[in-house]
Amino acid sequence: MGFSHNNVLHANHFRKDWQSRVRTWFDQPGRKLRRRQARKSKAALLGARPLSLLRPAVRGQTVRYNTKIREGRGFTLAELREAGVGRKEAKGLGIVVDHRRRNLSEEGKKLNVDRLKAYRARLVIFPKKAGKPKKGDSTVCSISSVHFFFRLNSSTQGDDLTAETTRTPIALPDPYIHETPRKITDEEREVNAYRTLRDARANQRHDGKRKVRAQKVCVFIFIPVHVRANIVPQKEEEEAAKKK
Repeated sequence: MGFSHNNVLHANHFRKDWQSRVRTWFDQPGRKLRRRQARKSKAALLGARPLSLLRPAVRGQTVRYNTKIREGRGFTLAELREAGVGRKEAKGLGIVVDHRRRNLSEEGKKLNVDRLKAYRARLVIFPKKAGKPKKGDSTVCSISSVHFFFRLNSSTQGDDLTAETTRTPIALPDPYIHETPRKITDEEREVNAYRTLRDARANQRHDGKRKVRAQKVCVFIFIPVHVRANIVPQKEEEEAAKKK
């Protein structure tokens, strides 16, 4: 505890037999082994299912982290609709759905739609009854290849990442767009990025005042000479009548 504000300086209390209250971590290697065994038993319990649920690829929040791509909570209903996956069907396929999330850009929506389609293409769906496959279930050839794959990997410590069939989740895309090196053009040298941003900011700030200024139209009334000559004596007569 530190001292703060206008308070009494507290006394130190150290005579509490602190040696018997020290938190030790001597069981850390045992915990590591226990976690590994739990992961192995969970993977065996899942069988042929993927080891983790499929989640969307989203951008981090705020300007500090929005250049990185991470896993989101769930796919939007629009993404599922465009990928051809039903809302209730997604739960049975290991796809997480988040009805509150909204798509803010076409690029992000397309990224997750492609992610769903790639997952759906790789997915092998076993029928509930072996002799009665339904619509959407995988073919017999793909199911037999999965059984052959698991017989080969039954003695190994996990899946073979180089094989066609694997239970590892689809990796997140690389946020960095790789471009081949090239020379800077003359047009790019002439453009001043800082000046462009400042001008756009100023235009946005003064947009309202400029619209109001443009709406103010000066109206000039033109009065002919003969009409003007009749108006002046009439005003003089009215003023003389008021004085009487």
